[in-house]
Amino acid sequence: MTHAATHATGKPAAHAAVPATEAAVPAAPPVAARETARPAPLTVLARGLRRHVPARLLPALAVLALLAYPASPGAEGATPADAASAVLVLTVALRLLREGRDSGGRGESGAGGERGGSAGETGGSRETGGSRETGGSRETGGARGATRFRAALTPRAALVLGAPVLALALAALGAADAATGIAGLGRYLQIFVLVPAALLLSLRDARDVRVLAWGLVALALAEGGVGVVQYLTGSGASYMGEDVRAVGTFGPGDVMGMATVVAYGLVAASGLALARTGEAPRLQRPLAALCAAALLVPLALSFSRGAWIATAAVLGLQLLAAGPRRALAVLAAASAAAVVLVGGLGIGSAMLQERLSSITKVTDAPDQSVTDRYTLWAAAADMWREHPVTGVGLKNFPAHRDSHASLALSAGSDTAGAGQDFRVQPLLSPHNMYLLVLGEQGLIGLTALAGSWAALLVLGVRRLAGTHQRLAGTHQRRARRRRPLDCGLVACGLLVWQLVDFTYADIGGPATVMTALALGLAAWWGLGARYGAERPGAEGAGSYGSGGSAAYEAPGRPVPYATPCSAPHRQPASQPSERRTP
Repeated sequence: MTHAATHATGKPAAHAAVPATEAAVPAAPPVAARETARPAPLTVLARGLRRHVPARLLPALAVLALLAYPASPGAEGATPADAASAVLVLTVALRLLREGRDSGGRGESGAGGERGGSAGETGGSRETGGSRETGGSRETGGARGATRFRAALTPRAALVLGAPVLALALAALGAADAATGIAGLGRYLQIFVLVPAALLLSLRDARDVRVLAWGLVALALAEGGVGVVQYLTGSGASYMGEDVRAVGTFGPGDVMGMATVVAYGLVAASGLALARTGEAPRLQRPLAALCAAALLVPLALSFSRGAWIATAAVLGLQLLAAGPRRALAVLAAASAAAVVLVGGLGIGSAMLQERLSSITKVTDAPDQSVTDRYTLWAAAADMWREHPVTGVGLKNFPAHRDSHASLALSAGSDTAGAGQDFRVQPLLSPHNMYLLVLGEQGLIGLTALAGSWAALLVLGVRRLAGTHQRLAGTHQRRARRRRPLDCGLVACGLLVWQLVDFTYADIGGPATVMTALALGLAAWWGLGARYGAERPGAEGAGSYGSGGSAAYEAPGRPVPYATPCSAPHRQPASQPSERRTP
């Protein structure tokens, strides 16, 4: 009976007893419900930032963000940006310790990781999931990260960045007291050694450099916007009896702060705009060119002659490095824009012309600021003559200033406006970094610091020139390992700007930490590992196009701005080919 019923119904009897409500498929939610389940715009923005901004760059970006924190009148000591730079150094140091401990436990796995990296250059590697097979050996993602991170600690990098340490320690011994020497030593180590080294270890590829460059541009646009509003509303720092000088959030006590930030952003935007076709995202060049044009206005309204000279020199060098045709086109556009803004609209024409003409009158009829600067320069040179080898000691320039300066030196610089009352700011430095180092540290300190900067400049220019070499035939693979031109223009441009500006300024104020970021970018460009060998499958390592614009991403995550590889695929030497011969 049961058997017959089963054959009659075509399925077991137990199935017939299943309720219809349990077997029913749940209905799909209505369209309106699906539309309301979309993520919020802030959530989408956070996901996009998390995807395109690596977590290792967050401390460096925090330094830029905290630079916009309004400065307190007469405040001294560490700033929030300095604290963020300390966090950057600490995170890199902890990562070095952790990866050194992990590599010690793995024994020889670090060497295998380097061999795997070389195999990755020739295309003889294969990634599977979270690991990588290289020549029959298997390398985990953590081992690759440790190898890449430690690869930047080359002997050359240690020599160039660590050369000033001994000279600074010697100069600290000549300070007036131990507390002053320790404070000066910590400041110099922060700006010229620790933060540049930490940034060198944090940057990995062109995407990281572009993210940091866009951070500079964003900060410059924010500060420049505040400066333009200050000029239009008469709420800036006092200049020629009017509160029209654009100083941003740095206040009248640091009139060079906003000028430095805007100039950095302008140099970064100019380098990004001069990228070659195929080496950068499609919208990078027009957007960067628009930002560079917009930053010219707040730079002019800063009335900073030193920033004008340094920026003009760097922009000219960047255009020449990008090519003569592009240089002529950009110069023509810039000249037309200057005629329209200054000649046609008359934006700040009277004050700007007077400020520009004062540059040529520094010897004939200098104003009081130029006279004070000349007097301070002579005092620093006189200190060096008395102590030619070691100088007078770190942070001892104010104590020896009056005994070496002439009567032409004024009591201080008058500052007012931008929401602050009138106050006299003492002149505690010669406003020339080279003379400051020469007077306080002597020939030993100047040789160490200036030698480190010169080495970074020479190495950076050599690699920048290598991006223009035309290689063919067997050298095509080496051409794919060249770093993108825009990254070199940004790194070398910021370094040259700082070295030129050191002729008119020195370290001091909240914006000083930007000098460390410029040196870190220059160190990555000039001292970093060979571009294709930075990581297997990275930009220019043969996995993507010859421009090297593909950014490294974790396995399973799409790589933005990647272009197909033009070189033929090669079979790994350790794996047999799938093609069978008869």
